[in-house]
Amino acid sequence: MSLRLWPSILLGSALISPLAAPVALAAPEQDASRRQTIEFSANASQAAPNDLGIATLYVESNGKDAAALAKEINQRIAKALDLARGFASVKAQSGGVSTWPVYAKNGQGKIESWRMRSEIRIESRDLGALSELIGRLQSDLALSGVAIQPAPETRRKAEEEATVSAIQAFEQRAALIARTLGKQYRIVHMSIGDSGGLPPIRYRMQASAMMADAAHAPAPLEGGESELAVSINGRIELLD
Repeated sequence: MSLRLWPSILLGSALISPLAAPVALAAPEQDASRRQTIEFSANASQAAPNDLGIATLYVESNGKDAAALAKEINQRIAKALDLARGFASVKAQSGGVSTWPVYAKNGQGKIESWRMRSEIRIESRDLGALSELIGRLQSDLALSGVAIQPAPETRRKAEEEATVSAIQAFEQRAALIARTLGKQYRIVHMSIGDSGGLPPIRYRMQASAMMADAAHAPAPLEGGESELAVSINGRIELLD
């Protein structure tokens, strides 16, 4: 009986030994999981000229007849848009329109009159022309506000330059960290975010400046610059 058992014992050993091999193969993966990773961030900024001016002007009035009031307001807005079309470098368009009732003060809920407000929006990269047009429009319209900011293409160019600088700053910091620790490195992850910039420069006209004797005076506009920033968050892996 013992002689017949020997082949079975030898066969069992042959089947068992290959199953032990994967245990040794898993070791490099375990070593890789123990590699040190470091997370850090880098930032860069780029100045962008505020080369686009945007202004909003409006007309607002009361009237007992809603239809007559609307006709008057629309005529004044149409006149303003016609004037703006004479400035080739300025883009003009109608803006928001709102009408609401004015109730009697006796509290009985009776509509006493109507009030209407209509706006126009003008914009230009020629700040001198925009300033002149604002001054001329104020003979009949009130100025709500002016914002000076980078034009879309100007902003895009500055953000691209800031992105390149931020990536270079990230790589330089990664190399410094790895060199200090006596290691090589590879970038595992990077996320690039635009942290925005300073808000647009806003001008608001005081009521006294909208008097008739100053209606045609150009509004002084100074563009200046906005600082656009890009931030990179990432992780590197240190190699032996």
